[in-house]
Amino acid sequence: MNQRKYLSLLLFLLICFTTGCATRHPVQRYGNVIGIKKENIAEYKRLHEAVWPEVLAKIREVHIQNYSIYLGQLEPNEYYLFSYFEYAGNDFKADMAKMAADPQTKEWWTHTDPLQSPVPLRKQDEWWAGMEEVFHQD
Repeated sequence: MNQRKYLSLLLFLLICFTTGCATRHPVQRYGNVIGIKKENIAEYKRLHEAVWPEVLAKIREVHIQNYSIYLGQLEPNEYYLFSYFEYAGNDFKADMAKMAADPQTKEWWTHTDPLQSPVPLRKQDEWWAGMEEVFHQD
C-alpha cells in the first residue's frame, strides 16, 4: 500500500473512531404522555431531582439520549407528563426489554409508577402512551 493510500485510510479510521461513525445508528425520536394527579406532583419532582445513578446508567446503556420529562396542565386540575427521548441503538424492543429486566430500574419504577395515571386511550402494551411525531426541524 502506498503512503498516500495508507494516510487516507488512517485518516478515515481516525475520523470514524473519534466521531463514532463505525457504530452510530440513525436516531429515532419518541414522545410519550401519561397523566399525574396533582397530589403526586411534588413527590414525582422530588424523585427526579436525584434519579438513581444505576437507573441513569441503564438508560444510557440502552442507547437512550436527550431524555426529558415535562409537566403540563391541559384543563383545570388535569395534569400530564410528557417525555421526549432519542434512541440511538439498533433494536429498540430488545433494549427496552433489557431495561425492564434490570433490578434497579424495576425498583425505581415501584416508586414512580404509582404516582402516574396512564391515559385511557393508550395501546394495550403501553404504560406511557406513545405519540406520533408530526414535525421535526433538523
